[in-house]
Amino acid sequence: MRALYTAATGMMAQEKNVEVIANNVANMRTTGFKRQTVHFQDLVYEHQRRAGSPSSDQNTTIPAGTFFGSGTKVVATPRIMTQGNISQTERTYDVAIRGEGFLRVQLPDGRIAFTRDGGFETDAQGRLATKEGYLVDPGITVPQNATSVSINNQGQVTAAIPGSTTPQSLGQLTMSRFINPVGLESIGDNYYVETAGSGAPIDGVPGGEGFGNLQQGYLEDSNVNAVTEIASMIQAQRAYELNSKVIQGADSMLTATATMFRA
Repeated sequence: MRALYTAATGMMAQEKNVEVIANNVANMRTTGFKRQTVHFQDLVYEHQRRAGSPSSDQNTTIPAGTFFGSGTKVVATPRIMTQGNISQTERTYDVAIRGEGFLRVQLPDGRIAFTRDGGFETDAQGRLATKEGYLVDPGITVPQNATSVSINNQGQVTAAIPGSTTPQSLGQLTMSRFINPVGLESIGDNYYVETAGSGAPIDGVPGGEGFGNLQQGYLEDSNVNAVTEIASMIQAQRAYELNSKVIQGADSMLTATATMFRA
């Protein structure tokens, strides 16, 4: 019976939906995390009578066809790239992005990764790096004798040096944005890499046209909303239950049919 397989696709699709919701909830406290949503599409149809086909020799046509669907499938799990809340950390090398864009990080294999997590540190050589030790691109090195470091809204990094009344420029933080940021590939650890779907990165500086600015001593929170995820979870559970009821109903009908034949 077709209904068994059709309802089964609905249950499998809702399982994937719950997996996405679970990942969102698990990352409620992940810096710069962007929640995902699930997009569904219906599967192929079997047409027994096509709309518009002839219905008689008198040139009449069928106004509404007869066709039966075969269920649903998950076709995309895009990220929602809305701004997360900005929380104060009071840490010198923490920077939050307020607006569009990603910070750039050089991976060990030479590729450039993109992130909204501006929780930076300095390594043993004073180079600005991520918590995994990946260097910020372009590289910025803090002198060992620096007494304080400032990062302004435009990403210019300066340090106060003993004996100098003028702050020393250490470099410029740059950013990248994409025509289709939801096309970026997540590789874990709060990093994304470009894909053919995202398009090539458009580079610029914080505060430039199309780019957000930076805020030192702050980090961007996840944009996951607990209430929204709970509501989505309830909807997924109910859809899963209804599909299981359809399977039970189809099974009862098959059992009744089999009983008739045995009789």
